Formats: sequence, C-alpha cells, structure tokens
Amino acid sequence: QVQLVESGGGLVQPGGSLRLSCAASGNIFNINVMAWYRQAPGKQRELVATISNGGSTNYADSVKGRFTISRDNAKNTVYLQMNSLKPEDTAVYYCKIPNLRGMEYWGKGTLVTVSS
Repeated sequence: QVQLVESGGGLVQPGGSLRLSCAASGNIFNINVMAWYRQAPGKQRELVATISNGGSTNYADSVKGRFTISRDNAKNTVYLQMNSLKPEDTAVYYCKIPNLRGMEYWGKGTLVTVSS
C-alpha cells in the first residue's frame, strides 16, 4: 500500500508564496518520477511540475519561473515552492506517483487560495 499526504496549502495574497509538501509512505522503494497536479474550480486537472529521482524537472508554461519542484529522497518527500502567486493559481494541488511498479498513486490534495 502506498500513501501520499499533501500539506502546506492555505490562503495567500497575490504576489505571496507558499511551500507545499507531499510525503510518501508504504511500499515506496524505487520511486522514479513524482509530480504535482492542480485542479481549479470548474476546470480539468492539469500537470504543474515533475521531478525524477535524479533531479530532472519539467514545468507547465504557466508556472515556469515562479514555481520550483524539489525532492528529498531520504525523506520520500516532494516539495513545490510557489512564488509570485496569482489568483489563477487558486486550485486544489495534488501529488502523484505516475508509475510505481505499474500503478499510479494520488494524494487527496491540498487547497491553495490566492486572494486579497
């Protein structure tokens, strides 16, 4: 069994910052890629960023230069540092393991609200 638990969401003003964390537990050895997704109200879930176990990263165009994904393999944790937040970044943010021994795993999400 694999569990992903996100934390760090909340209410922030435009231009502010938040750091999300996602802790993985269970039968999680040999995780390769970890990812952050988000789903805004009334919209489809979209990919935000990915990171491999070697540290290679990819970002959605909408967050490039503002968000940074990182991971601590010893702690089985992936982070998303979000700077210069905009109202359009408001969404539920989900952590995902896209492929672990043929299975995908999702966390339950953490809500980020960017509003003045």
